[in-house]
Amino acid sequence: MLSPRAPAPIPSRRRPLSISAPSPSPGRFSNSNSISFFSRGEEKRGRISWTRSEAMASDSCSAALTKLAPLEAILFDIDGTLCDSDPIHFSAFRELLQQIGFNDGVPITEEFYSANISGGHNDDLARSLFPDMDHAKAMQFMDDKEAMFRKLAPGQLKAVDGLHDLCRWIEGRNLKRAAVTNAPRSNAELMLSLLGLTDFFPVLVIGSECDRAKPFPDPYLKALELIGASPDHTFIFEDSASGIRAGVAAGVPVVGLTTRNPGKVLSDAGASLLIKDFQDPKLLSVLEEVKPVTANGQV
Repeated sequence: MLSPRAPAPIPSRRRPLSISAPSPSPGRFSNSNSISFFSRGEEKRGRISWTRSEAMASDSCSAALTKLAPLEAILFDIDGTLCDSDPIHFSAFRELLQQIGFNDGVPITEEFYSANISGGHNDDLARSLFPDMDHAKAMQFMDDKEAMFRKLAPGQLKAVDGLHDLCRWIEGRNLKRAAVTNAPRSNAELMLSLLGLTDFFPVLVIGSECDRAKPFPDPYLKALELIGASPDHTFIFEDSASGIRAGVAAGVPVVGLTTRNPGKVLSDAGASLLIKDFQDPKLLSVLEEVKPVTANGQV
């Protein structure tokens, strides 16, 4: 039987797409120059207990982000960043790996998945998970896994909290943006469609369609080129160590989302700031600092 071996760090190409903005959610991000996550009523009910100073990221972590002013662009990973898709991927991997006798038929753990699979590119995962298997057969396994993901996603995929409010805020300031992922194009397009973000992203960059996928910088460098943005006025949202390393290698500060992976793992990979989701007050503080250019050209 095949048994798992912890892979070495996995080196984890594009089609322009272009939000039909979802209906507004009162009291969240607005299109005004001030930023508010919550309505006054929510604050009175204690939804936020942090003071503004407590919400500020530490100087050492946020310095790279505040130097981006005026903000020009934001790049997004998809899996685990726009949506909490890892539980769906984990379920598909666990079931299919058990079916073929991986690890002597013992189901993989979430810890194994996080350390050896999450954020990886399928070609690299096929080689690391199945070093003794014919590569074409290993890639067929990966294709079967992606098909299972697409079958499960419509009933299970959910946006990370605060995503659509942030998207409206981005649109109100006419910021450039792109989605950058190691997921297969069919998966990426499905997720964007389920999230209602197909038209929000003018550019979708797929790792396997670049010379090298994440954790190499190529996908993020390609995104910057396609949207005409400078790394000096751009930051990235990512949830995996692989993706964070890719962003750092591209010379772009990265905000890490702790949707599934431990904060220490993301910090060690080079994240400039860690947030729980897009409603995190630390993100509010950073967005106030970077002073993005608004739709009418004012900072």
